[in-house]
Amino acid sequence: MTLRNNDSHRPPDDALWLLPLGGSGEIGMNMNLYGTAGKWLMVDCGITFPDETTPGIEVIMPDISFIADRRDDLVGLFVTHGHEDHLGAIVHLWPHLQCPVYATKFTADMIRGKLAQAGMKGQVRIIELPMRGSFEIGPFKAELIHVTHSIPEAHMVAITTKHGTVLHTGDWKFDPNPIVGEVSDTARLQRLGHENVLAIVGDSTNAMVPGHSGSEIDVQNCFKKLFGSYRNRIAVTCFASNIARLKSIAAAAHANGRYVALVGRSLWRNAEIAEECGYLPEFNQFLSEHEAMQAPRDKTVLVCTGCQGEVRAALSRIAAFDHPEVEFQKGDVVIFSSFDIPGNEKSIARVQNLLIRQGVEILTRHNAPVHVSGHPAQEDMTQLYQWVRPRLSVPVHGELRHQTEHAHLAKDCDVPASIIPSNGQIVRLGPGEPGVVAEVHCGRLGLDGKVLRTLDREAVKHRRKLSHSGAVVITVVLDKRGLPADDPQITLLGLEDDHFIEELRDDLIDNVLDAVEKMSKATLADNAAVKNNISQAARRFLNDSHGKKPVLEVHLIRV
Repeated sequence: MTLRNNDSHRPPDDALWLLPLGGSGEIGMNMNLYGTAGKWLMVDCGITFPDETTPGIEVIMPDISFIADRRDDLVGLFVTHGHEDHLGAIVHLWPHLQCPVYATKFTADMIRGKLAQAGMKGQVRIIELPMRGSFEIGPFKAELIHVTHSIPEAHMVAITTKHGTVLHTGDWKFDPNPIVGEVSDTARLQRLGHENVLAIVGDSTNAMVPGHSGSEIDVQNCFKKLFGSYRNRIAVTCFASNIARLKSIAAAAHANGRYVALVGRSLWRNAEIAEECGYLPEFNQFLSEHEAMQAPRDKTVLVCTGCQGEVRAALSRIAAFDHPEVEFQKGDVVIFSSFDIPGNEKSIARVQNLLIRQGVEILTRHNAPVHVSGHPAQEDMTQLYQWVRPRLSVPVHGELRHQTEHAHLAKDCDVPASIIPSNGQIVRLGPGEPGVVAEVHCGRLGLDGKVLRTLDREAVKHRRKLSHSGAVVITVVLDKRGLPADDPQITLLGLEDDHFIEELRDDLIDNVLDAVEKMSKATLADNAAVKNNISQAARRFLNDSHGKKPVLEVHLIRV
């Protein structure tokens, strides 16, 4: 579909726009659009994960209806790096976008793997870029600037149009001793400071964290000491895409005479890609789950998926005695080598409690330096602003509290202006006075089994209500006179324990029969009116007796 001729949101020739559709006001689900001269360039296409408010939903991603309606004007998608919150939605949303995808080799291989899994091998045009490469498409010129992160080949991207240059940071940090890849290209960032940069559109995740982000080498040294202090099985759980952490674990295990085993399909997939790209030669020494369980407990380190308490991940299954190969014993230790993503605290605590009940010791970043973030802390962000000296700061990739702190920091760095965007706001970056010029539809899509659905639809609302208040189905049979032919049939789900369910059903039957008896002949002749009266009577009764407002359905049959 195209809206070229009467599109009030078509990027003008005389300005550069930014439109975040995901990742502003939240952590995860990153997606930003840059627009000028009638064209859009997308940067990143990520997912986030569901919580208890979205039962049955597997992953969540931006609602892209705005840009899908304008896909003829979408010139391409650039992916900054290979984390799920930056590329995980491509496999679900690309059929609605149909644009070329730009990425460096490691990131491109991760995208290809996901597409192959989804039966989309060869369908997407992926343009592989060299490290520190560049590309030009439509009115945009883009230059890749290498930065360190917890995954190989992370890049900032300097996007240049006739209106100036914007530095989109993606995820980054300044690590002087990276485990994977080279140090950040600070020389190029310093040169940008002499090029009159229009804006930094930047990562806000750790804007509230003082100091510098730690170095991955510190985690590796910690592991070496820890692994030497335990005599039983050691397990480490981390993000499956954290290749630097895998290398640290492998080095520490080798220093202590232990072998490394990977537990979880995503770990194996990502490790294999890293090996093929030359980042993980240790891959060839990794053990399978079966081999690890046959080895002495003091000779292995297991690396498990599930650091965020994901129900289907390896660690959750092991903790619940539901894993086909792996089990822990009293005296084993599990190291949570990750940051708790906001909203996942309950899921993580559930897994940790299950492990503790089994006599397993738990170590986290709170009692040992077993994790460093891949995102910049305040002093790193200050250094970036002092080098690049933009005219405008646009904090993204964070909740509002993170974005606000980011804006305060930019002000302290003498950046003249800041704009804190929300998803769906079109921001004029320049030239001239920056500001929000319009708002467009945005929202969330959830993968519900094999179906993508908007999360404000009735199905999700009903499911959420079911999880809180249960459901009631009432079937009433009326004869030709409009009288009940038999007692109503009532199904109650999630409202009462088995011991009391019959009593509640009997009370509800009496309530429904009373409601039918009080109806006039005119009402009894109207199917909709009968169902509405029965529904209202049942709702009043259940609210009075249980304080609940369940999903309620009335079936009416006439004989």
